[in-house]
Amino acid sequence: MSAAAPARRSFRAADLLSWWPAWLLFALVLCALFAPWLAPMDPDRQNLLARLKAPGFEARGAVYHLGSDELGRDVLSRLIYGARISLSVAVLSVLLSGVVGVTVGMAAGYLRGWTETVLMRLVDIFLSIPAILLAIITVAVLGPGFVNVILVLALTRWPRYARVAYGQTLAIAERPFVRLSRAMGASPARVIAVHILPNIVGPLLVVATLEFGLMVLFEAGLSFLGLGVQPPTASWGSMLSTGRNYLATAWWIATFPGLALFLLVLSANMIGDRLSDRIGKG
Repeated sequence: MSAAAPARRSFRAADLLSWWPAWLLFALVLCALFAPWLAPMDPDRQNLLARLKAPGFEARGAVYHLGSDELGRDVLSRLIYGARISLSVAVLSVLLSGVVGVTVGMAAGYLRGWTETVLMRLVDIFLSIPAILLAIITVAVLGPGFVNVILVLALTRWPRYARVAYGQTLAIAERPFVRLSRAMGASPARVIAVHILPNIVGPLLVVATLEFGLMVLFEAGLSFLGLGVQPPTASWGSMLSTGRNYLATAWWIATFPGLALFLLVLSANMIGDRLSDRIGKG
């Protein structure tokens, strides 16, 4: 065996470990997908005799590994089911805002003229309004709920994608292969879909990854304020809101959801930074 073999194995192991944020995010996704099988209890089942019990408490043959909340519900089970809300809201809002923003940005960058002026001024208007303020006002008007939260987050964040898509489209639209396609009679829709979009996917993917973590925080913030997914549905933001009232006597109610949010957002942001470095070097 050559001396290079151990070095190659060490390099592969180090490379795999360097992607620990992706493994962490993958583990959280698995927890959300298989919540009914992983959660030790029904997340909404109340047991007032076991309320505010510390992690490791056992009652009626059931172990509360991360303690119980003010209604005697298992914190671990609610944490696992809460991952479903945070991840699903983040994924759907990123997809919806990405589709709208990329479409607007590419149309403005390719068509130019009055279309560019109107669309980009609309983007400027949305960007001038604080995103969280716009989200709170919109949810207050539409009402709280899972679907409304997704719509609100998509409404507040699509301009970020539009800006990036617009700048990238301006750079690609003047390339020789795009000019040749136009000269051969290709329609604007075909040029955008076949020649421009594949060449700007990289930067858009970086934006989507970073926006994913922000969507998680926005959803948690809205739920914390009572404007997100409504009780008794488990949500990390609502668990934090409840836990703040018991920090002195039951620290675990707020600590574990806060830690889960921290790890999820950290992993998403680190993946985004890693992708940005890879694309920049490429």
